[in-house]
Amino acid sequence: MEYRDYYQVLGVPRSATRAEVKKAYRRLARELHPDRNPGDSAAEKRFKEANEAHAVLSDPEKRKHYDELGANWQAYQQTGFGSGGTDWAGFGGAPGGMRWEVHRVSPDEMGGQAGDVGGFSDFFRAFFGSGSGGFDFDTLTRPAGSARRGGAARTPAPTAAGTAEVTLTEVARGTVRMVSVDGRRIQVTIPAGVADDARIRLRGAGVRGSDGVAGDLLITVRVLPDPRFERRGADLVTELPITLAEALLGAEVPVPTPTGSVKLRVRPGTHNGQEIHLAGRGLPRRAGPATKAGGTAATAVPARGDLVVRVLVVLPELDDASRAELAEALAKHPQPDPRADRKVH
Repeated sequence: MEYRDYYQVLGVPRSATRAEVKKAYRRLARELHPDRNPGDSAAEKRFKEANEAHAVLSDPEKRKHYDELGANWQAYQQTGFGSGGTDWAGFGGAPGGMRWEVHRVSPDEMGGQAGDVGGFSDFFRAFFGSGSGGFDFDTLTRPAGSARRGGAARTPAPTAAGTAEVTLTEVARGTVRMVSVDGRRIQVTIPAGVADDARIRLRGAGVRGSDGVAGDLLITVRVLPDPRFERRGADLVTELPITLAEALLGAEVPVPTPTGSVKLRVRPGTHNGQEIHLAGRGLPRRAGPATKAGGTAATAVPARGDLVVRVLVVLPELDDASRAELAEALAKHPQPDPRADRKVH
């Protein structure tokens, strides 16, 4: 199986910060998005590679494991890649530390309910789990090499932990995942408005201990980045390019939301960088209505956040003569000095 250089995919150095990784990913996602490259299989392939690279390098834990893997790839292949649990405490000669036996449940063992994993490579799925839309589901058992005394001692109920990756559209609407735990199929509800890194604990839904009592199932939610939006709690920020004519005269233009597009009326004379708030077009809020001291109702918190549309005025591409003609026409309509408040006295 071929090793994938995720740093090369995103075009960043190995020392890149998380912010630099995100910036490189957003640039590639805009450039390679299928909506901008219909029918271009090469762009679609690079788009999937960029998503995969970002999924690893933006996650501190995955990036740590990936960097360890990069330095020991050949040695790791020789141990039988994908043929069992990953013992990170001893991998690559790392001394000491607790070693855990890890069993990874495959998408097949989940009965095909792990979600669409086709967008991630065999390398990613074999090393990090099921990938987009599913669970990276680990069952943590007793420490490796630890023995039970007398064979009858009670083993505490194991902790079952997994990761659910959801899209921003699923955050807007809420979704469910199906997991297989200890021979049981369990439906996990991911609530609308869930935050990145939120944890969902299902008590008694985990793996059974030697006494038959099941432990908890702990799911960590990872919200996949959407290159169209910046999330600020329940609010979303998106950029809207418009023409100079639309900025001067006004227009109705479509604006994306996580659940579809809406029409936005751009007022005449809209400035570059101006922000327009569309109330209630953001994500669901997880908090309930606010109350005053003593229990009386205060102003209710809106059920959903806002969609903040930042206007980007795109100047027309003109030749020198046309540009001079347009500038001359605009000069006939003098305006106040836009830099007056920045002058040094």
